[in-house]
Amino acid sequence: MARVCELSGRGPLSGNKRSHSLRPTRRKWNVNLQKKTIIVNGQKVKVKASTRALRSLNKQQSTAE
Repeated sequence: MARVCELSGRGPLSGNKRSHSLRPTRRKWNVNLQKKTIIVNGQKVKVKASTRALRSLNKQQSTAE
């Protein structure tokens, strides 16, 4: 699965798109993934992470300082 956050495990959601006449057709909401280099155990690691997970990381870093 390519569209999955490596930090939180969040993936795409599916549901119905509704037209003006309320006819349902299937659609997919993808996760907003960003390529980011983070430091894990002193080494740089490239990850594909959702923006929500990146915000959580930033909050953890700011409270630790």
